Amino acid sequence: MSADLAGRIELGGEVAASRLGFGAMRLPGVRNRPQDPQEAHRLLRRAIELGVDVIDTAHAYGPETSERLIAEALHPYPPDLIVATKGGYGPRGSRGWAADGRPEAIRRHCERSLELLRLDRIDLLQLHTLDPAVPIEESVGAMVELQGEGKIRMIGVSNVGVDELARARAVGEIVSVQNRYNLSDRESEDVLVVCERAGIAFLPWFPIGAGALAGASELQAVADAHGATAAQVAIAWLLQRSPVMLPIPGTSSIPHLEQNVAAAGLRLSAEEVGRLSTGGGT
Repeated sequence: MSADLAGRIELGGEVAASRLGFGAMRLPGVRNRPQDPQEAHRLLRRAIELGVDVIDTAHAYGPETSERLIAEALHPYPPDLIVATKGGYGPRGSRGWAADGRPEAIRRHCERSLELLRLDRIDLLQLHTLDPAVPIEESVGAMVELQGEGKIRMIGVSNVGVDELARARAVGEIVSVQNRYNLSDRESEDVLVVCERAGIAFLPWFPIGAGALAGASELQAVADAHGATAAQVAIAWLLQRSPVMLPIPGTSSIPHLEQNVAAAGLRLSAEEVGRLSTGGGT
């Protein structure tokens, strides 16, 4: 059982990582506080033991709780671990928590993430989402400035379409895209195609539909044939769908984490991949 069985991918042509990561959105738990912080620490350490070397989080998760837990559990970090976080979503006056892609907000979120994660440089800072009031060029431009100052190593974007991705790439090097994508939701197929052509890592969020796919008959039939769970087959399908795919399934349970990582070693036949691709797992 190892995330390395998913294969490797290069981010920005220089940083190699396993193609199966861990999404830390669920770490904050109920009311943004984990019921047992020590269990969250054990979960993160178990992920590292299983070969996971990409942990995806965000300034907004908690808020701040996820980043703090990651630092408590893993700092000083293993030398090959990539901690990816996000900025561009936070408190914005009367709007409450909302998209905030203003350059000053991007910088503020980055500085706070550096503090919480106990880092001098963030491995991968991703724009959390598009701010309709701020051109993506300005948001990414702020990230490029932070990169020039040595505060971030690589830049990614989230929840973008083909046009926004092209505009972001015109400003700086984009090494990752994080969009919603799974067996039953492939609206970002065109973005995935662009990522494949450009060698950009594609991190599908909601990769197993939070269990929504578990009752799909076709998916369950394939799972039964492999003695696997529907969630494991959904992850395996993503891994075989594209060489730039880097799923980041999240969980607050160590047994579920182990099941997710075990999916890295599951190999579907071409016929099974095609059947699931055509039917969406239904």
